Amino acid sequence: MNAAPSIQKLLDELERLPGVGPKSAQRIAYWILNTDKETALRLSDAIVEVKAQVHFCTRCFNYAEDELCEICQSPRRDSSVICVVSEPRDIPPIERTGVFSGVYHVLGGALSPMEGTGPEDLHVAELMRRLSSEDVREVVLATNPNVEGETTASYLARFIKPLGITVTRPASGLPVGGDLEFADEVTLGRALEARREL
Repeated sequence: MNAAPSIQKLLDELERLPGVGPKSAQRIAYWILNTDKETALRLSDAIVEVKAQVHFCTRCFNYAEDELCEICQSPRRDSSVICVVSEPRDIPPIERTGVFSGVYHVLGGALSPMEGTGPEDLHVAELMRRLSSEDVREVVLATNPNVEGETTASYLARFIKPLGITVTRPASGLPVGGDLEFADEVTLGRALEARREL
């Protein structure tokens, strides 16, 4: 039995969302249909508002509603330490740790020759301008620990180190509560390389 055209249109749009397959799309669509009109309209309004209000921070390329994002505007942040990430979605997990008090720079992706993504496609030039115009003592290269992220970190380190700025990378290792027998060789190897004295 086919869905009504308006329901099918909703299902088609929901399936385009990342991580949403046909079954999840169906659950969400029927939730929208069964909820009260005000709840559905609040969701619709929130989507329209975020698309109208949010843009990229002119300094770090994080999401912002003003010219600068809240982190760049904060006087409590240490602007001498810049954490470089691939995407704005990489910032909240770092913020949730409560450990990092510096500022960020979002590249807008990672180097990927296979996909044709080169340095000119990322915010590399803007990062280098920040490093030459701001008083920066450390750059934390927090790109993903995969081939593209490692390539991007190595590429950036080659240009940043000659500036006399300390370049660091978050340690990669074993998750808390994990068992050694389930760790892959690369993760275990990095954990051993990044070992510290107790």
